[in-house]
Amino acid sequence: MVSDVSRRQQIESTASALFRERGYAATSVRDIARALDIQGASLYAHVASKEDVLWSIVSRAADRFDAAVTPIARDRTLPASVRLARMITAHIGVIADDLGNASSFLQEWRFLSADRRAQVAARRDGYEAMFRGILEEGIAAGELDPLMDARLDARALLSALNGVAGWYRPTGALTPAQIADRFTSLSLDGLRRRPGLSYPAPDEGGRTLR
Repeated sequence: MVSDVSRRQQIESTASALFRERGYAATSVRDIARALDIQGASLYAHVASKEDVLWSIVSRAADRFDAAVTPIARDRTLPASVRLARMITAHIGVIADDLGNASSFLQEWRFLSADRRAQVAARRDGYEAMFRGILEEGIAAGELDPLMDARLDARALLSALNGVAGWYRPTGALTPAQIADRFTSLSLDGLRRRPGLSYPAPDEGGRTLR
């Protein structure tokens, strides 16, 4: 007999795969039940609604991203550029480890109810703020280009990283580590301060005059 916990995990795993393949809106409770070879009524014995399944998937994925990246961002013993490289690797690792959950967190969360969307949006903003903070630290330490816009560049970087969820395949030519190395190279090559270049002096608030 399958335990309630195991069945719930099966439901969420199956649902996340279907959400990634078809999208949340195009996946019905009946589709999930059919994929599990159970009756729809049996499914409702374990979950209250399709949205509750999505909420659980999204929450767990958010927890995994935070758990993987937050300790790296807070490790002040490492230079900002090193932490940024490790954060990129950790982020891609979470995506590759569970594509369904990651895709639901990155894409399908918009189908949640207003209160839940607001909670997810706040978590996403906080996560982005960690990347922005690392870029700002790198600028202040002279590691990164002082002419960069930390807010814009953090968003651009995360948009590129999140795009991996749409095209990565476990059977593809590149491993998650190889993908992370390439993204790290592309990112840091574009963000690092160029030795020998003359940069405008910062103003009194620490911002670079343009």
